[in-house]
Amino acid sequence: MTAKQLNPAEVKIAIFGLGFVGLPLALSYALRGCTVVGVDVDRNLIDQLNRGITHHLEKYRETPIQEVLAEQLDNGRFKATANPQEALDQCNNFIMTVGIPVIDGRHDFSHIDSCARTIASGIKKSDLVLVRSTMVPGMTRSYVKPILEESGLRAGDDFYLAYSSERIAEGKAFDEFENMPALISGINDSSREKAAQLMGVVTKELHMASSMEVVESAKVMENISRDVNIAMVNEFARFCEGLGIDIFEVIKLANTHKRVKLLTPGPGVGGYCIPNALHYLTPKADDLGVPLKLLRTARRINEDIPAFVVSLVSKNLPVPAKKAKVAVLGIAMKDYSSDDRLSPALEIIKLLEMSGMKVAAFDPAVPSKYTYKVDSLEDAVSDAHAVLVLAKQNGIGYTNFKLFRNLMSKAGQPVIVDTKNLYSRTEVEEQGFVFAAI
Repeated sequence: MTAKQLNPAEVKIAIFGLGFVGLPLALSYALRGCTVVGVDVDRNLIDQLNRGITHHLEKYRETPIQEVLAEQLDNGRFKATANPQEALDQCNNFIMTVGIPVIDGRHDFSHIDSCARTIASGIKKSDLVLVRSTMVPGMTRSYVKPILEESGLRAGDDFYLAYSSERIAEGKAFDEFENMPALISGINDSSREKAAQLMGVVTKELHMASSMEVVESAKVMENISRDVNIAMVNEFARFCEGLGIDIFEVIKLANTHKRVKLLTPGPGVGGYCIPNALHYLTPKADDLGVPLKLLRTARRINEDIPAFVVSLVSKNLPVPAKKAKVAVLGIAMKDYSSDDRLSPALEIIKLLEMSGMKVAAFDPAVPSKYTYKVDSLEDAVSDAHAVLVLAKQNGIGYTNFKLFRNLMSKAGQPVIVDTKNLYSRTEVEEQGFVFAAI
């Protein structure tokens, strides 16, 4: 569907939450001429953004996000603030991109709650509230709507309320906000149409749904389908290991079938979306008495992968675990990302340390600080007994075998454990290393 076109110069948008979704979304609107106010509770983040600083690795048509941010700050189409009242006063379109963390299977609704209450404190007649956070199906209607209506205004009568799922992959945000088809629904037809007009400023292809619950459910199922697919190939990887064949070759050939799309195994499933996806579905499934046996099993399989990776390291070490040092290369939740939220690397490192191993991890793209994080490849591999590759990043010399041989421990044959299909066994073994792969 093509929504009625708005004049971007007349559009004023407040985006609540300036993380991996909110910031590129805000800049996507600003690039098209809209006036955008970004709101976040993190004052340090606000200060950095207003000075043109971000650690995101996104690009808009080959232009780094840092340059996009600087340009939109300079022309006044984007600014960041920790004062939501400023945004509420200036804007009439409010987009929520704050998350719902899941901790030990339990949801933390505090960010959504706080954001909805903030908007309710200043919402005006004819304003639009567009929720783009991943939600427990039914939550926009049953949770967000009542909070917004504490303003005294009624959704669908006095203000517009709509839901559109976020479907981007980090690292491709600008392109996918524009070219990934978007799903939209609203509390009523007029809300859905109002949201479609706003979405149409950035997104080319829009699909209307009959209810917000349909879009909420589709989003969760999209993520869970990837969780199940990854669990399946991780099971296949164990089978192929036992058979002595290469799982990546098997997958490559299987995917030549036009109706097969296997993903690839790895060190685990990370990021904010996929590991949490099942937990967005289970509350409603439990209410409905639907057991979700397959989905729960897949999640357990993927949760067990970090322990399997640690076992690969342990059984190939040339020294006892308590005397070993492991150089971890890459700690982001996926390749070529600065995002380490729920990264399987963090769980793997924790398990390595619990086994008594010393860990030195190098990832130049991830800004987070950890006691085991070092500043160079040399620091990571110095005196190490094993190199463990957990993510691909620019700026890491994965094939600098000469450096590895010179700096790694001479106590036994050094080990390279590959979870990203980065090396060939022959290549590594010819260089004098023990090789293990997932």
